[in-house]
Amino acid sequence: MRPLSAMLRLVTARSDLRTTNVSGVTVPPTILSPSAPPHPKQSPSGRKAGGQKGHPGHGRSLKPVEQVKRVVVAKPTSCAACGALLLGEDPQPVRHQVTELPRIEPDVTEYQRQTLTCLACGAHTQAEWPADMPSGGFGPRAHATVGYLTGRLGVSQRDVEEVLETVFHADLGLGSIPALEQAVSDALAQPVAEAQAYIQAQPANNVDETSWRERTRRTWLWVSATPLVTVFLLLATRGADGVKQLLGEAFNGIVGSDRWSAYNWLNPERRQLCWAHLKRDFQAFVERGGEPERLGRALLECVEPMFGLWHRVRDGPLRRADFQVAMRPIQTRVGELLREGAHLAHDKTRHTCQNLLKLEVALWTFVRLEGVEPTNNAAERPLRRAVLWRRRSFGTQSADGSRFVERVLTAVTTLRQQQRDVLDYLTEACAAAIRGGSPPSLLPQPPAINPVTSFH
Repeated sequence: MRPLSAMLRLVTARSDLRTTNVSGVTVPPTILSPSAPPHPKQSPSGRKAGGQKGHPGHGRSLKPVEQVKRVVVAKPTSCAACGALLLGEDPQPVRHQVTELPRIEPDVTEYQRQTLTCLACGAHTQAEWPADMPSGGFGPRAHATVGYLTGRLGVSQRDVEEVLETVFHADLGLGSIPALEQAVSDALAQPVAEAQAYIQAQPANNVDETSWRERTRRTWLWVSATPLVTVFLLLATRGADGVKQLLGEAFNGIVGSDRWSAYNWLNPERRQLCWAHLKRDFQAFVERGGEPERLGRALLECVEPMFGLWHRVRDGPLRRADFQVAMRPIQTRVGELLREGAHLAHDKTRHTCQNLLKLEVALWTFVRLEGVEPTNNAAERPLRRAVLWRRRSFGTQSADGSRFVERVLTAVTTLRQQQRDVLDYLTEACAAAIRGGSPPSLLPQPPAINPVTSFH
């Protein structure tokens, strides 16, 4: 039998993995409370599971011949009908390719430092170690692989030891893994600092936070997401000081967020409230019954056409000027309903409407300004990986461990945004640290990679 505390942690972890769908927007589990009521089940569609008839296939395409290591030709020698000898070549043979993984053997390099005696004076001279020789027993790619497995794939340290032994046939003890993680963390320190300076200079950021444990101390993992760079930062505060440390007190761009009070120091005109959260607020009105239910249903009727218009302007068919015109009646209607709700007898509903009216201008920043999304999913999606990490490990055990978490999450998320190879980057960064050179940058490399859509 599992101890009660372990069972409770397991139940909580599973509850944090739930997701919902808000007008076509996937909501990460970071914003779902373990005590939240279960979402209503969808009615069965009557269709079979899997791809539907007419759905385009996504099979693996054949590699060009120059990338094929070995070709095995199956050629008939005699006619199947009359037995006559067959000659010639088929210009368009049927092709089938099989990809196999080779057995991986570690590349072990031995460094020898010789001491020679001078024949003239008898003095002993010892050679210097090569400048690119690692001080420990593992090279930069081994460092990077450990950082990739733990920081990108979320593999536990004990399982990393098994992977390195089973897959890579590398003899690496469990105690060596934290040391390799620390080396990766040190190699990422400068690029991550540059990344934070970069996001502080961007015109818009999406920001969120989640709780974290550093041994017995409660901390918060903050995230700031821009289209090409995302930064994580572990801080001792969940308040306004956390936002200021993440974005800088001089930040004058737009902040997309939920309605947490830590953001109240910002001018409402510089904020965008998350409409995924607002839709759940309106659904809560409906579940209360009575006048709140009527108000909630009326507000929800505004949400669906709003997201429909947003998807059209985001994806291109609708011009922004036409989008702004089409949004005016929706904005007017939502304002009227919130003012009506501000006078309801139901305390909780009335207070929510009053608080939203204080930030009314922040409801529509995405309408006024290009590059701002109506939801905070851009921050919540990358934060989900951190939540899963926290659920598995229950946090970190030291300040060094916390720095590794924030730095490797920053690097991994940013590199994937820019479609750069994570393992190659980590290897290059660790190699630069070994030889005392400058690490590669996490900032967008020229030519800049254009995101498909802003904050999407």
